[in-house]
Amino acid sequence: MFITFEGIEGCGKSTQAKLLYEELLNRGKRVILTREPGGTPSAEELREFILREREEFFPPFSELLLYIAARGFHVENLIMSALKEGIVVICDRFSDSTVAYQGYGRGIDPKFIREIDIRATGGLRPDITFLIDLPVKEALKRIRSRERDRIESEELEFHERVRRGFIEIAKSEPERVVVLDGRRGIGEIFKEVIRKLEERGAI
Repeated sequence: MFITFEGIEGCGKSTQAKLLYEELLNRGKRVILTREPGGTPSAEELREFILREREEFFPPFSELLLYIAARGFHVENLIMSALKEGIVVICDRFSDSTVAYQGYGRGIDPKFIREIDIRATGGLRPDITFLIDLPVKEALKRIRSRERDRIESEELEFHERVRRGFIEIAKSEPERVVVLDGRRGIGEIFKEVIRKLEERGAI
């Protein structure tokens, strides 16, 4: 079982991913929690490079290729081997984030992104994706107190485009993507996550 959590910055997806990881451990499941970009030593190095603030202009196409490269390391060296061993993989962001951020956010053709993503992942798709949707202004308020990385520091309009991208992805794949209202409390959202997984016989 490959489960992913998606959403804009500050939506609470990382919290929900961690809660699910702990819940499955308590249920005796073999499970790992990972993230993107990152998950393996090489991919984590790329993460640091991608997200670090810099004075030099970061071309969108270069940004895209670095995300895809990090995903290649992640899928080949961690995710696929875990899935083959019957381990549940929970991932904080995956391919949908690239389509939303580099496609809708940066303006790169989403169809092109999906094509190269297939090359990097071997066509791997999550069994279920939880999209935690939250208005951008509310989400950015949540991260106001912390030091922001390069992506989090983007202008409001960029994050609005990314949110629209996630919503479009969910509309196009309703069987895979479960949209959750991020304005609700953490516990309430988590109960919905568990309910959806139990309904599908996933846990």
